[in-house]
Amino acid sequence: MADPPSPIPPATGLSSPASPLFLREPEIRRGIELLFFAYGELMRSGDAILAAQGLGRAHHRALYFIARKPGLAVGELINLLGITKQSLGRVLGELEERGLITREQGQRDRRQILVRPSKGGAALEAELFAVFREKMVASYSHAGPAAVTGFWTVLEELLTNAMRGRAADLANRSH
Repeated sequence: MADPPSPIPPATGLSSPASPLFLREPEIRRGIELLFFAYGELMRSGDAILAAQGLGRAHHRALYFIARKPGLAVGELINLLGITKQSLGRVLGELEERGLITREQGQRDRRQILVRPSKGGAALEAELFAVFREKMVASYSHAGPAAVTGFWTVLEELLTNAMRGRAADLANRSH
C-alpha cells in the first residue's frame, strides 16, 4: 500500500528540513521539481546578455566549458555537453563566426581540433559568470556550508562515474 502523499510546503523563502521519509515519492518529486525550477531560474538570468549577442543557452554552455578549460578538444567538449557532433558543430561555427572562440589543430594529434575563447569570448563568459556568481553566492550564503556540501553531494551522486571524473577535473582547475 502506498504512503499517503505528504504536503509539499509552498516556497516561503525558508527551506524546510527534509522529512525523515525523504525517499518517498513526494519528497523525490519535490527535489526533481526544485532542480528543474532552480536550473531554469539560473539560466534565465543570463538570457538577456546572450540574446543581445544573438546567442542562446547552447552557446553559453559551450563557451562556459571552453573558457573553463582552454585548449579543450572538440571530442571532449562533445562528451561534457552530451550533444551530437553535428549540434556542437553548429554552435562552434556560430561562436567562431562572432569571434568568440578560436579553433586550432592539436600539437600531439593533428586530427584533434582544440578550442579556446577569444578575448571577446572570455569577456562574454566572464559577464555571464558574474550574473550566475551573484545568484549562487546569495543562495550559498543563505544555505550555509553544510547545505552547500550536501547539495554538491546530491548532484555528484546523480552523475555517472565518467561524468563525475570530468567534474572533478574541472573542480581541480580552480584550486
